[in-house]
Amino acid sequence: MENKLRQLYTLQLIDNNLDELQDMKGNLPHQVRSLEEKQSELQTRLKQLELVMRTSFSERDDADSEIISLRDKLTKYKTQQFDVRNNKEYDALTREMDHAQETIARLEKAMEEFENRATQARTEIEVVRGEIETVGGQLEEKRRELAEVSKETEAEELKYTHEREKALVRIPKEDLTIYERIRRAKKGKAVVPVKRGACGGCFNRVPPQKLLELRQHKKVYTCERCGRILVSDEIVENSALTI
Repeated sequence: MENKLRQLYTLQLIDNNLDELQDMKGNLPHQVRSLEEKQSELQTRLKQLELVMRTSFSERDDADSEIISLRDKLTKYKTQQFDVRNNKEYDALTREMDHAQETIARLEKAMEEFENRATQARTEIEVVRGEIETVGGQLEEKRRELAEVSKETEAEELKYTHEREKALVRIPKEDLTIYERIRRAKKGKAVVPVKRGACGGCFNRVPPQKLLELRQHKKVYTCERCGRILVSDEIVENSALTI
């Protein structure tokens, strides 16, 4: 049990060092992720607008072609009016002409709508392209800043990452699961020492009997208030020498 506690506390010390290195980067990683997400959203929006513009212009051109065809038919119908032989043929021809004129009017209105839609999309495209350019510049700057900071801490990060990998091999999966769960819930601090008779995480007093049992290393003790794993001074001293 003492060995298990020592391994868990050693892992906590390694994670503390890695967390400190991440803190040195400040808000840069978050800013980079945020800008990347915004850039992706804008690029998706740009593709949608380009599709709307292309589709609208295509529909406008199709309507225009149909109008030209109908006007040709109207010209033909007017010529045929002089060749009708009875009222029935005249009425049928008149209906065809009326239908063609109604369709032309409808298509002309649709053409105007397609044109407006395409024009609006084209205007929005220019705006979005400008935003993409702006965000791209900001992202490039933040990535450069992050790269500079990361370069300063790269050697230490590699060292502690390697140490963490070695530590993980020695810890049973079930213990690691508990450790990670507490760590996520308690802002990175899953294993803490007892300081002056109190939990090193929330500073809640630890009962004297529990302090005595804690030093015997017979089981894993957790703080009654915050749930963090508690370790004795002996574990702290021995583990600190290995980091």
